Amino acid sequence: MSPTSAPARSAHWLWPPLLLLGVVTATLAWLVIALLSGRQVGWMAVLAALELGFMLRLGRLQAGPLRIGLTVAFTLVVALAANWGIASAYLGGSLGLDPWNSALRMGPFMAATLIQLANGVGEWLWLGVALVVAWWVAK
Repeated sequence: MSPTSAPARSAHWLWPPLLLLGVVTATLAWLVIALLSGRQVGWMAVLAALELGFMLRLGRLQAGPLRIGLTVAFTLVVALAANWGIASAYLGGSLGLDPWNSALRMGPFMAATLIQLANGVGEWLWLGVALVVAWWVAK
């Protein structure tokens, strides 16, 4: 048996850290852009979906229902985390708290109320587009 005929092993362990890296960077980028611009920037959901889909491809997660489900689910996680961070930054700023402490003290009902008040139809449409893009990129 020649040395080149050995089966090639792919790195299947690489996708979870890349997915975590994608979630953290997409959330932070969305949060920073929203706080600097003073808007909700719902279009960042599409960029987050693209980043997460490509991170899972880069991590060599095989195409199929798992990759599609992870991309769509974590696109929603990024959107929720970014909106929670934006709401807590604005609320904490008026109370004299930094965004991290405000995010930890803000309850889910307060966060849901602030997110509903801050997001209009445009942001919800961007989230819908992002979910379709997440599905398409993950196929």
